[in-house]
Amino acid sequence: MADIIQILPDAIANQIAAGEVIQRPASAVKELVENAVDSGATRIVIIVKEGGKNVIQVADNGNGMSETDARMCFERHATSKIKQADDLFAIRTKGFRGEALASIAAVAKVS
Repeated sequence: MADIIQILPDAIANQIAAGEVIQRPASAVKELVENAVDSGATRIVIIVKEGGKNVIQVADNGNGMSETDARMCFERHATSKIKQADDLFAIRTKGFRGEALASIAAVAKVS
């Protein structure tokens, strides 16, 4: 019998995994708003066009991030909240796993 099992390319695996986190445009809005809240934002502006098919934009006055962190945050498991396993017991933020932004980036054009 021929071998048929193969490892998926990263791009396809990431899109499949993204479906577990970002199930619809509203999921993306929720994750982005939670990131804004976690950053200390007191003002959040949300723009959604075509039900989220064309544009989902969340702007806030939170603490922001460096240019390097802005690029890195779209990688899977990239987080500023956890450095070691014990940190999991002290999490006080909505986001911490480093999955949401990577999932959004896997299924959307991010700018």
